[in-house]
Amino acid sequence: MDTYTIVEIILRLIASLFTIVGTVLITYGGFISTYKLIMLEIFKKPCEYNEIRRDLTNRIIFGLEFYIAADILETVLAPTTEELILLGAVVGIRTVLGYFLGKEAKEYPLD
Repeated sequence: MDTYTIVEIILRLIASLFTIVGTVLITYGGFISTYKLIMLEIFKKPCEYNEIRRDLTNRIIFGLEFYIAADILETVLAPTTEELILLGAVVGIRTVLGYFLGKEAKEYPLD
């Protein structure tokens, strides 16, 4: 095995790890928010909708950042023009989505 192949394998593993971490963060946020919502609606536990939304939004944004990092690492391995354009589009969409989700989360009133 040459050095390039080893580096490629390591980068692919790291990119896969980042993808998994992003997925876990978003899934965990969904489960926690669902649990809090059930506790609020069924058992009338003290919790606010805006707190639940803010927590879920923050986990989604954090998960998207890991997805962006994974996409960048994968593109470094094969930087064709098509791959770079695709990366730019994906990163742009995820960045805009993250920005507006973050902006929306800041606007949730604290009760």
